[in-house]
Amino acid sequence: MPTEKMTLSQKKRAAIINAAKVTFTEFGVAATSMDKLAEVAGVSKRTVYNHFDTKEAIVMNLMADLWDRSFKHNVAEYQSNTPLLEQLSEVVFKEINFISSHEYIELTRMAIGHFFYTPESMNQEFQRVKKQESATMRWIRAAMADKKISVTNEELALQQIHSLIKGSCFWPQVMQFADRLNHDEQQEIANEVAKMFLCRYQNAST
Repeated sequence: MPTEKMTLSQKKRAAIINAAKVTFTEFGVAATSMDKLAEVAGVSKRTVYNHFDTKEAIVMNLMADLWDRSFKHNVAEYQSNTPLLEQLSEVVFKEINFISSHEYIELTRMAIGHFFYTPESMNQEFQRVKKQESATMRWIRAAMADKKISVTNEELALQQIHSLIKGSCFWPQVMQFADRLNHDEQQEIANEVAKMFLCRYQNAST
């Protein structure tokens, strides 16, 4: 099936976004002018403003796109006949793999640095993202419906998984306290997170 061709306006918007990824990461948002963005994107300054009113709008576009892609990256589904540890480890691994990527770490570091003193805009986007059902939440709900786990607070259970993941695979990398994890390290952490979760919530009869 042929892919739909981008319009000239869409191509310019994509060029601006790509230029922002490069310049914001290299120089920081505050040090990147709209003139610099236009230069790197190969468009006029007016074109940049036609697509984005402010640099903050570009930052939020980058983060919104990144978070939306994280949902599409993990499409794992619950499987009743597969051992819980095996499938939950795979679900968790896919999350770890995405948030440990160079792009995710760099863009998050850039956004945090920019919105540290004015977090309202990022919090609004975060609340939007929270309303989307992640693969991990789908898995928790499906396992509950299959009576394989007993969870009284779904949001808390999901938060516990995310805290375990981000404590090892995200914040140390964002803060540059640790190097990026390789595949085997990511898989080991995914296995341990799944074990800890199931020790708490798996029904004794399963």
